[in-house]
Amino acid sequence: MSEGREAGAAVRGRRAAVGFILVSVWLDVLSLGVIIPVFAPLIQNEFTNGSAAVAAGWIGIFSTTWALAQFVGSPILGALSDRFGRRPVLLISLFGLAFDYLVMAFAPELWWLFVARVVSGFTAAGMAVANAYIADVTPPEKRAHTFGLIGAAWGVGFIVGPAIGGFLGDFGLRVPFFAAAALTFVGALYGVFVLPESLKREDRAPFEWRKANPVSSLGFLAAHRELLPLSLVNLLVQTAHYVLPTIYVLYASNRYNWTLSQTGGALALTGVCNIIVQGLLVKRVVGLIGEWGAVLAGLVLGGLGFALFGIAPEGWGFLAATPVFSLIGLFGPGFQGLITRRVAPSEQGRLQGANASLAGLAGVVAPTVFGFTYAWFVAAGHPYVPGSAFLLAAGLHAIAALIALTVMARAPKTAGAASP
Repeated sequence: MSEGREAGAAVRGRRAAVGFILVSVWLDVLSLGVIIPVFAPLIQNEFTNGSAAVAAGWIGIFSTTWALAQFVGSPILGALSDRFGRRPVLLISLFGLAFDYLVMAFAPELWWLFVARVVSGFTAAGMAVANAYIADVTPPEKRAHTFGLIGAAWGVGFIVGPAIGGFLGDFGLRVPFFAAAALTFVGALYGVFVLPESLKREDRAPFEWRKANPVSSLGFLAAHRELLPLSLVNLLVQTAHYVLPTIYVLYASNRYNWTLSQTGGALALTGVCNIIVQGLLVKRVVGLIGEWGAVLAGLVLGGLGFALFGIAPEGWGFLAATPVFSLIGLFGPGFQGLITRRVAPSEQGRLQGANASLAGLAGVVAPTVFGFTYAWFVAAGHPYVPGSAFLLAAGLHAIAALIALTVMARAPKTAGAASP
């Protein structure tokens, strides 16, 4: 009888912990989305004397800086969470992000924004710790579904955040930064009172600086069966997805003559489809075809969506491809379900930090690659292929799918099986 009560309490505690992670991710992405509509205008109007060209250059520098900070910071935070627990690292990351938004809100000079983007890149690495937390409190057979819910929360925040930011921006370009700071602070304060620690003391690992760097992260991945090739698959997917923030708006406005509101509506449609896939379909799909099946389905259908984006001659064709593309949402939960099975509880932080670091590396390289690809194929005197960047992203998905198939063929038959 008492054992049943203890088991029920454990389940309720696990649900409460997962609920906090969902809320914190939602608030984190919501606050990020709030500043998206006003970040570029703030730089152009208040720091570069209205020069769009100079502002664009600085935005590129800030984006690269943010990705580099994530590349360096993710392994450090992941390793720290394996040593000191997930709770303190998560809370420090959230409070740090709130402080970062305040710095941007008050920034009197451009170098303040530069420092803020470095801090933001490091604190964004806290998402890796959140993933490790989920692995701690969720049974392996349920992780894919839970990671799908995380993705859905992310999608909701990304849809609502820019709408709030655009509305608040009418009252002043710095107002959304104060709102973002408040939202993040609320999430951190919520965690102070309700977030339990997920990593048992007996499962903690010593912290060593020589292990908490991006280079050693590759060695860590290589030391575990199948992790390095699976992480390479994820790196290719992360790289491919940078085509969206890099050339989506340019492509839609130049090829289809869409207005900013039409482009925003199309992005919102993408977000809604993502929420449906990760919030409603992941559990059913993983139950039917397992985590490997979800990974392969996400890679193939996401790549097909990119290809359809690239060849769509009219705007309606681009919109029709959006539900197909959104099925890439099956990949992330399946991928997380597979990799979290392959390390011990004391290594979940290093695992998530290593993969987040690779995602940061993608953020350093991919925008330049996609930007130059698009520019070259629409320039006078060159073959006119306006969808070239999307076709390149589709090619990266094809390579990722081939690698995943190879890894799956060599994996033990029971690895990554998911219970319906």
